[in-house]
Amino acid sequence: MSPEVSAPTRTIRIGSRKSQLALVQTYWVREELQKAFPDITFEVQTMNTQGDKILDVALSKIGDKGLFTQELETGMLNHEVDFAVHSLKDLPTNLPSGLMLGCVTERENPADGLVVHEKHKDKQLDTLQEGAVIGTSSLRRLAQLRHHFPHLTFKDIRGNLNTRLAKLDAGEYDAIILAVAGLKRLDMSDRIHQVIPDELSLHAVGQGALGIECRSEDPEVLKVIKALEHLPTAQRCYAERAFLRELEGGCQVPIGVNTKIDGDNLTLTGLVASLDGKRLIKDSIIGAATAADELGIELAHKVKEQGAQEILQEIIEEMRTDS
Repeated sequence: MSPEVSAPTRTIRIGSRKSQLALVQTYWVREELQKAFPDITFEVQTMNTQGDKILDVALSKIGDKGLFTQELETGMLNHEVDFAVHSLKDLPTNLPSGLMLGCVTERENPADGLVVHEKHKDKQLDTLQEGAVIGTSSLRRLAQLRHHFPHLTFKDIRGNLNTRLAKLDAGEYDAIILAVAGLKRLDMSDRIHQVIPDELSLHAVGQGALGIECRSEDPEVLKVIKALEHLPTAQRCYAERAFLRELEGGCQVPIGVNTKIDGDNLTLTGLVASLDGKRLIKDSIIGAATAADELGIELAHKVKEQGAQEILQEIIEEMRTDS
């Protein structure tokens, strides 16, 4: 009798940025998929994106909505990798032809967090002294916090998470604002001094969730990654992304959101703010979670009627002038 011949093992290649946080997230995805599909080999391939290379310019002034995704997307379209793992907040709402958002994983806490210099460990956002220097690279955080705390000074900060923390600890800033999810995933929860409440800062679209992007015409890969889909998170994030897409806003405009699911209903809150924080438009909508996209679009129309489009247009023109 001839010996049994085992079926060849399929290899699926995963694209990832090279940052520490990106790799932690990507290897988590790989491990979870390996458990679910032991007969498939999953390989990680890393790439540097434009956002990783340009570290001396404010994100809002680089002017590309695909700062952290474009190279990975090219890799998928060229069949160099089969899917890519993103922090969903970095993934543009309009994807290149031939690609799709195939899976949204269960969300970590999407809130923003205050991280303070040691000398301010007895302070909160509302007790920091006038003129305290707060580091953030997000126009969304900047606009909302300027609205609530006009006496504070805000300064741009770039670099990966460890670089930002080092700048804070060296005394360049009194405090910085970071995503709670990123700190938790890097086992740095002890650096979270204050979880900033929704009333002060609505979070970024998709913040806290991972988005797995793949080729549209690759049903085998799509079936594999769907094993990690978390439906309530996906519904919340689809509503948020539809809101952002309808407003034609990229990740570098002051648009904030919050979503909650209660039974079959989804509540979406959305906000658009001027850069100086003086104008802030905020509204909410409730509807069926199964109609997430429609809810996002409807809420976008509601805030447009209240002047959101004019604010966004002013910001776009201002950024063009500065660039």
